Order: sequence, then C-alpha cells, then structure tokens
Amino acid sequence: MTAAEVDVLVVGGGVVGAGAALDAVTRGLSVALVEANDWASGTSSRSSKLVHGGLRYLEMLDFRLVTEALRERALLLQRIAPHLVKPVSFLYPLTRRFWERPYAGAGMLLYDTMGMTPGLPRGVPAHRHLTKRTALAEAPGLKPSALVGAVRYWDAQVDDARFTLSLVRTAASFGALCASRTRVSSFVRAEDRVVGAVVQDTETGRERTVRARAVVNATGVWTDEMRRQAGGGCSLRVRASKGVHLLVPRSCIEMSSGLILRTEQSVLFVIPWGTDHWIVGTTDTDWTYSKEHPAVSSGDIDYLLEHVNAVLTAPLTRDDILGVYAGLRPLVSGEAEQTAKLSREHVVTRLQPGLVAVAGGKFTTYRVMAEDVVDAAVHELSRGVPASGTKDVPLAGADGYQSVARRTKVLAERYGLAPERVERLLQRYGTLVTELLALIAEDGTLGEPLRGAPGYLGAEVVYAATHEGALHLDDVLTRRTHIFMETRDRGLAAAEEAARLVAPALGWDAARADEEVARYRRRVEAEREAGRQPDDRRADAARMRAPGFGDPQPARMG
Repeated sequence: MTAAEVDVLVVGGGVVGAGAALDAVTRGLSVALVEANDWASGTSSRSSKLVHGGLRYLEMLDFRLVTEALRERALLLQRIAPHLVKPVSFLYPLTRRFWERPYAGAGMLLYDTMGMTPGLPRGVPAHRHLTKRTALAEAPGLKPSALVGAVRYWDAQVDDARFTLSLVRTAASFGALCASRTRVSSFVRAEDRVVGAVVQDTETGRERTVRARAVVNATGVWTDEMRRQAGGGCSLRVRASKGVHLLVPRSCIEMSSGLILRTEQSVLFVIPWGTDHWIVGTTDTDWTYSKEHPAVSSGDIDYLLEHVNAVLTAPLTRDDILGVYAGLRPLVSGEAEQTAKLSREHVVTRLQPGLVAVAGGKFTTYRVMAEDVVDAAVHELSRGVPASGTKDVPLAGADGYQSVARRTKVLAERYGLAPERVERLLQRYGTLVTELLALIAEDGTLGEPLRGAPGYLGAEVVYAATHEGALHLDDVLTRRTHIFMETRDRGLAAAEEAARLVAPALGWDAARADEEVARYRRRVEAEREAGRQPDDRRADAARMRAPGFGDPQPARMG
C-alpha cells in the first residue's frame, strides 16, 4: 500500500467497505482496504443473518427500498454467492379474523411481485396461505391460541461473517491490497484536500502512510468518529441501534419453518440456523456506549424471551440459551425519537475534497451502497472509469458451486468424511472446499471434529489461519467459525485445541498460545457478566471491566 499512490483507499472492513473495495478494483482501479480490527468484526458479523426485502418497510410504503433489496436478494441467491445465501421460509401467524388475511395476503402478493426482476428469477417460492390446522401441523410448537391461520413466505439467509470475508478474498484476488488490524491514525492533507491516511499496524505498532487519490469512509457506526478525525463540517450523523439475538437448540421449538412476529418495537424473528439451532431476535434500541463491544444485558434477554414465549407451547428459559450476540445498525440520524423509526436508506456524501462517506443501509443492499460510494469516489479522480460490474461477479467459492455440490458423495468417499459433513463444508466454503480438503489429505487428523465443538473440523481452524487471514483465536472461534455463539460454553472447551492448531501457521510459541486462550476466556467471562446486568449502562461497564478486555491485542513483532 505504501509503495505507490492508490486510486482508492477504503477505510472499514465490514460488508460495505469490502464491497466497495471489490467494486472499485473490478472497475480497473488500484485499491487499498484497511480494517482496524478483524474483517466483519463489527455489525457485519452480528446481524440477523437475513437477506430480505423487509416486510416492515413494505408496510411503511418504502417501495423503492423493498424493490432494490429484493433485486439484490435474487442476485445473491443465484449469481453472487449461492453457497452462502440460501432460501428460508417463515410463518406469519394471523391473529385477527376476517380482515387480516386479505390485508397480509395482499402485502405478500406485492412482496412476491416486487421480487420479480426481468431476466432474473425470484429465487424463492411464492407465498402460501395456511389454515390454522395446517399451520399448527407445520409448527406444533405454537400455542393454538396464538393464531387463527398463517401465511408462509420466503426470504433468504446468509452467513454474514463468512460472506464479508469472501468479499475481501474476492477483492484481493482481483488485486486489491487488503490489511486487517490496520487502524487509521490520521488523514493526510494537501492544502484543502484529503490525499491519504497514516495507518497503524496494531499488531506491531508501526505506522505507515498510504497515499490515495480518493478515500472512502465505510466505517458504519464509526462514521461520525472518522468524520471528526478528518476535520471539516458536514451534516451527516449516524445513530447506533442495538440488535440482540439469542441462539437456542432446534429441539427447543418444534417448527419446520422460521417465524415472524410483530412487537411494539419492530418485528421478532425465529430463524433456522443450520440444522441444529434457532436464532431469536431482534431488538431495536438506541445504543450510546462502546461501539466496538455492544453488550447484551439481562433486560435484552428478558425482552426476547417474553415476546417469543407469548406464542410457544413450551416456553424458553435462560437455561435453553446457547449463545447471545449484539450488533449495531448504523442509521442515518433524523428527527425520530426511536431508532426503529429511522430509515434504512443509505446516504453517500462528500465530506471534503478527496473524502467521501457512505452510511445507513442494510446488509442486503451492501452492493448498491458500494456502487454508489465508488461512483462518488470516481468523481475525485481525473479520468474516466467504467461503471460498476459487481452484479456479474461471483464471490470466491461461488463459481461452479452447483457442479461441485453434485459431487458431495464422491468427495465424502475420497476424504473419509460423512456426506452430511461435506455438504456443510460446501455451504461454508463453496468451491474453495477443495483447498480445505487438501489439508486433510496432507494430515488426516485434521479431518477429525474438534473435541469441544464437534460441528467443526480441525482443518477449518487451520484453514482460518492459512487462507482466511485470522490473526487471533477470537477471529477463528467467532467469525471464521461460529463456535462462540453455537456452543453453550461459548467455545471454551475448544479454545486450547484451536490455539494449538493455528499456532504453527501464526508463529506462536506455547506462551503466546496460552495468552490467546486466556484472553478468549476473559472475553467469555465479560460477556456472561454483562448478561447478568439489568440495563445497557451496567452491562457495558461490566464487559469493559473484565481484566485485559479493553487492552490492545498482544503485539507481534518482526
């Protein structure tokens, strides 16, 4: 990055920043992408993991946003990332006789119709009306008193952290220079123009200057901080809205589809996650504390349990909860008192000459946001640049996915794995699964499940370090895999084995591996203590008080 001036420097390694890097590099621009922490370590790994148009926005008559999101859903399902984005069905319980079915049915019909794009199939089945008896047969876990009928409709689900990582890897494959754990210390100016940034490698403490013809601020909820760091005035303001999610075993709720419910704040989803879990969420409340580590309070957990239990025959308890996580939505600030009332529209603005920013939006429309902000960055350059072409660019692991998926049994026999295991690997890695299987061919022990997390293989942990840029144990257990949120002990039983597996690739000695495990344990303890606190203020304080939690990561010199 420091060898020569780049056309575009993108700051922020979430889904929008990674998408902007891919958009710019596929237009033929030279690109640098920096992220202060790990890829997708903020909002982009803590979402509801849905790719959807948004029924709530349809009810708010935001037709443009819904149409745009449904078009992107179709692209993601069928062209851009079919290995990471999958159709998922939901039941919408009807609670009012006579008028609600035609009202909801008209909305669902419009939703299906708006999802039809010329030259691109919708990618999901159309909605279907269900009687009360049929709905309860598909979801016997629902109270009979909770519905008078139902409508089943389809949207899509995404592995958000792995999707963002795939964007980064795809951008890098086209020539983008991508560095995580690289924080912007200050912006470089020439007269009244931003011409780059001083960046610090947080692993070593070293600082370097990256010069760029245009800089993109794609830092989500940190947009205001970056704007102030650059100086100059701008009316753009971003508010953080906290969304909390719980993971429970699939056996706790007897249903064959997901579920969507109305709440006084927004909507509540019960979302299938893999074959073994449900995700229950989300909340939508203002957050004014640590943006790097939004905490889940006891009050958040009580809110979700109360609302989902209102419709379940067998109520969930805290003992059923395997994992919790919270993410922050970056909402463009307006006059609304509550964040749930702010728009999910995105905004692109020129903060200063040479510096543009994108804020707001939603995961589903990341590609549109990236295209729009790169269009703005192009205006800072002194030459013509082609239009965006990312709608036709499959992500790493997507090209040829269906062909490889048809060879599941062949791959299973060749590498001594169960077909169901290979199928899961394909849904995480797509065609890149052959790289992971090559590790197993070299060392058969890597084909064994982790003792503390049997849903994952040792090879996946090693691959996270050798191929996917993981630098710390937390990167592996939280974002390359989902062991942190999928296991009752938050991955503690797997931590030592995982650290031992990645140590050779990352150059760790035994002391460094032990230090990584100790830091991970402190993180888990902090999260658990936060979950015992009644409100956001005390939950945030409890999490940040954990020994060493707020310290920088251990430096790795050399």
